Amino acid sequence: MTNKKSQIPFPAGIQKVEVQWEIFLIPDRCKGCKLCVAFCPRDILEENLEVLNVKGYHPPRLKPGESTEHCAGCEFCQLICPEFAIFIQETKELTK
Repeated sequence: MTNKKSQIPFPAGIQKVEVQWEIFLIPDRCKGCKLCVAFCPRDILEENLEVLNVKGYHPPRLKPGESTEHCAGCEFCQLICPEFAIFIQETKELTK
């Protein structure tokens, strides 16, 4: 067995578009449940132990060495957050 990914060519006239995302956080809304951290499919978030919000919780942050370029754009963090403290937004498209 080989571990090669098969590449399907795009039909003529179709362009591949890559989208970048920006992650926004409202730290004082966070209640420290860490659901966004636990369920991020790219594992780019962590609890920020250096910051306490007004409620006394540690909000999330990007892990050191990670960037929003690694965000999948799945919006799962904003869907799972019970306090609506985190959301993502499309920032730009790069056509290849």
